[in-house]
Amino acid sequence: MGQIIEITDFCAPELDIYGRSSENELFHWYEPEEGIFIAESPLVIERALDAGYEPISFLSEKRYLDAQAGLLKRCDSVPVYTAEEEVLKKLTGFALTRGMLCAMRRKTLRRVEEICAGARRIAVLERVMNPTNVGAIFRSAAALNMDAVLLTPGCSDPLYRRAARVSMGNVFLIPWTFFSGTDGDVWPGPGIRQLRRMGFRTAAMALSGQSVSVDDPALAKEERLAVILGTEGTGLLEETIAQCDYTVRIPMSHGVDSLNVAAASAVVFWELGKR
Repeated sequence: MGQIIEITDFCAPELDIYGRSSENELFHWYEPEEGIFIAESPLVIERALDAGYEPISFLSEKRYLDAQAGLLKRCDSVPVYTAEEEVLKKLTGFALTRGMLCAMRRKTLRRVEEICAGARRIAVLERVMNPTNVGAIFRSAAALNMDAVLLTPGCSDPLYRRAARVSMGNVFLIPWTFFSGTDGDVWPGPGIRQLRRMGFRTAAMALSGQSVSVDDPALAKEERLAVILGTEGTGLLEETIAQCDYTVRIPMSHGVDSLNVAAASAVVFWELGKR
């Protein structure tokens, strides 16, 4: 199993990535090369390894070392820093899920066209800023037949620790990327036109006088459909709604007019992801 190293010095520079660096700093760690992210829990780490992400080091509670011997054996040359639970909580500022973190190198993001090649149903997240919501949406997308997820600038990064953990590692199972603006895919106008060039019709999740129900047969008949979900609170940009082919609502009762974006995504993906 890896190189087991007991933590004796909190100030050791190799521990900076776990306790003294923000996720934004990790993102830029090797700039101009790709940065680092932290995977939390053995399940998330396993799925990241299966997806080809390169581990840098582990941080593990002592009591979990034997239980995770198989996982650590996959990374024999990778250092494993270890201590008791209370010591690690003091270092990181939070209790580790299942007692383990892993620092990993990011990969270069793929282009929108590559992510969408062969896809029939995709989700587009517009300025969804809460990492918990992003993680929950990815979990639903993977479970409910979405083929890919695209994110606009302003969205929380799916590889942020909390997003990846809440997704149960599904951020490593479903293809995704950001509209970068570098390939003519600026959002919303050029990005929506790019989706159309790839053969997608677009469905904006929003309330309006022209909204159709999510179970409208016309939506189910679309060969390629991009479902667009907006930020917490204010929803989609008016410009986005105006340029989409459909405006779609989820029928509700008791006067409720909206759901949390993660809950709404599960309903929409289940209905529109039927094969």
